[in-house]
Order: sequence, then structure tokens, then C-alpha cells
Amino acid sequence: MAGRLQDKVAIITGGATGIGRAASLLFAREGAKVAVGDRNVPEGRKTAELVEETGGEALFVETDVSKAAQVSNLVEQTVERFGRLDVLVNNAGVLIRTPPLAEVSELVWDLTLDTNLRGVFLCTKYAIAHMMERGGAIVNVSSGAGISPTPHAVPYGVSKAGVIQITLTTSAQYAPHGIRCNVIVPGSVDTPQARGSTGSTEEFERITSQIAIGRVGTPRDIANLMLFLASEESSYITGSAFRIDGGGRL
Repeated sequence: MAGRLQDKVAIITGGATGIGRAASLLFAREGAKVAVGDRNVPEGRKTAELVEETGGEALFVETDVSKAAQVSNLVEQTVERFGRLDVLVNNAGVLIRTPPLAEVSELVWDLTLDTNLRGVFLCTKYAIAHMMERGGAIVNVSSGAGISPTPHAVPYGVSKAGVIQITLTTSAQYAPHGIRCNVIVPGSVDTPQARGSTGSTEEFERITSQIAIGRVGTPRDIANLMLFLASEESSYITGSAFRIDGGGRL
């Protein structure tokens, strides 16, 4: 079934690599015009180029989602270029390995919460104004770390728990305006960030061997769920959290 996002306009944050890039390419193949927001300028531009090479329309806007002015600029440039905004995917995030809670630095705490939680707040805040007339879909990205203890990444787990809460609030407040908001809760996914955060290839492979389904997730696995939640196929779904983790660890 093609054209599931035909004539829609989507913003995808964290679109330079990994899940964000996979979603950008998939959304474009399904008919969406895509605005990629990311701090990684070379890879962000590359994502936009890849979309255009496959016949899609894309815009890259350098964006630090923790900065209100940059988020506002991303939204305004998107609407100016494409004329509307229908879908927001809050995918940008950072994962920094940390010591136990009492030893976590304030710098790492603030950096993580600013990107992972403040970023979702700001992007949602500025996007909603452009969705009020026609409605829209917001897809947030949490993590299994948001529903389980995260002894090796304390601020990350806290921030991802917050993403689930802001999803519920957004849905409750804006569903009457035709704006749906759902959250994806991924387990282990093979991305550059995930490999880096495990500390070694051996550790990543050990984690992979413990997943019930027998493999680690791919960016396309997550992008497929993003597409469903962004499309009209999920028009009766809002305020829901979707675990996608291969059955979890054994």
C-alpha cells in the first residue's frame, strides 16, 4: 500500500542518522514532504539529499531541539517551504553513560534532559499552532529505559520516562482538536548511538543475544511503526505507548 502519507508534511528531528534517517526516507517514499532537523549538519544534509535522490522533497534545517529559537525556526521554515505541517516525529535524543545517580554531573543531567525532554516540549509547542486547523499526528520516541531502571544512564532513563508523560498530556489536551499524540518505546536498536553507548562491540553482541526474538531491532523496524502512527491507519489511536523490543530480553 503506497501513498500512506501522500501530500502530508512531516518534521523529523534527529533525522541525520539511524532511526531518524530511516523514517525520513520511508515517509518520503510514502508521499510526505520531509523537513529534517538535526545538529549534525553533514549527515542531516545527506539525509535530505538521499530523500531527493529517490524522488522525494526534503528540507534540512540545522536544529538544536533544546533551543526555542532554533525549534521555532525549524517549524517556520517547514511551513514556509511546504505550506503546512501535518506530522511531527520527536526523535532527537542523546544517551550518555553515567555512574550511579549521586555521582552524575549536573552538566550531563542538564544536557540529557534539555535534549530529550525539553526538546520534545519545544517541538510540540511550536508545531501544535500549525496543526490546530486541520489536525495532525505527533509521534514521540521514548525508550525501554523510560519504564525500567537505568543504572548506567540515569538522566536518559528519567528523560525518557518524561517523554511518556508529556505524550499522555499532549493527547488529552489536543485530541479534541484532531491532534493525535502517541509514543514509541523501543528496546535495543542497531544505531550508531546504541553501539556507542554499550561501550564495546562485545557488549552490544551480548545484549543482542539476549533478545527473545533472536535479533536486535533495525532503524527500519522503528520507522515502520512511526509511519503507521503518522498515517490515517491509526486515526483512532492517541495517548498510547507502543513497546517494540523483539519480546524483550530473556
